[in-house]
Amino acid sequence: MVTWQDKWKLVGGLVAAMWAVEAVNFFFGHALSRWGIEPRTLSGLVGIPLAPLLHTGPLHLLANTIPALVLGLLVAARGSGDFLRASLFITVVGGLGVWLIGSRAYHVGASGLVFGYFGYLVARGFVERSLSAILIAGATLFLYGGIVWGVLPLWRGVSWEGHLAGLLAGILAARAVRSDAEGEPA
Repeated sequence: MVTWQDKWKLVGGLVAAMWAVEAVNFFFGHALSRWGIEPRTLSGLVGIPLAPLLHTGPLHLLANTIPALVLGLLVAARGSGDFLRASLFITVVGGLGVWLIGSRAYHVGASGLVFGYFGYLVARGFVERSLSAILIAGATLFLYGGIVWGVLPLWRGVSWEGHLAGLLAGILAARAVRSDAEGEPA
């Protein structure tokens, strides 16, 4: 049986990995950011699994840390398998979305994953229609509903494409990810 302590370790481990990569990236003057998603290039495909771990600096990572922990734990509440499958689905599908529609730049950061968790949790309320899923969707909207503005191209230097692709990938994941709690396709 997976305990809450195990779920904290799983989600916290992901965030700790982001901070470890940032420490190395900071030491190298953020040269590792070239391993992010570079849209419509063959080498940019390598960035799909790496982009959530790479950030433009400590403040960028700090902005993603708390939402990644809170929303990640809410996803993990359904089961650590759900967290792992949803994270992988959002990273790959959202990353492909950025690769297809992104502007010419290196797209890095965990915000696509954060937007994906948001989309996943809200969509689960509609897909599952259980009291717990609806309550989690409501709490997610209450705590983080304002992030939806991030899918609009309003701020220079912000990958709204990553936010949008992550959000859409999270919504798709709500249907595609098999739930630990149910044992059947969601």
